[in-house]
Amino acid sequence: MSYEDKTLTCRECSQPFAFTAGEQEFYASHGLVNEPGRCPECRSARRASQNGGYGAPRSAYPPREREMFTAVCSNCGQEAQVPFQPRAERPVYCLDCFQQVRPARPAYR
Repeated sequence: MSYEDKTLTCRECSQPFAFTAGEQEFYASHGLVNEPGRCPECRSARRASQNGGYGAPRSAYPPREREMFTAVCSNCGQEAQVPFQPRAERPVYCLDCFQQVRPARPAYR
């Protein structure tokens, strides 16, 4: 399919902007069916104001400090810091021992 440049009007600032053939091809290849409603400047300004300038939405709450617990490694006997409350019926490993005991993860592609 061939694409031609289009001139669209921004819904924010009412200024015309180009929706180029390359952008149309990109939209189609990624399954996007709606044309952009905002010009590139308004899109980037909106993203920056919504997400604090980052790609993912930010929480209104500050991140919690992770509580760490002290345990004795079931393998080597050294003291280990873990992010969960250890229970007697489950083994706890230090980082080095955990990496040896943990099953290998399959490679996803």
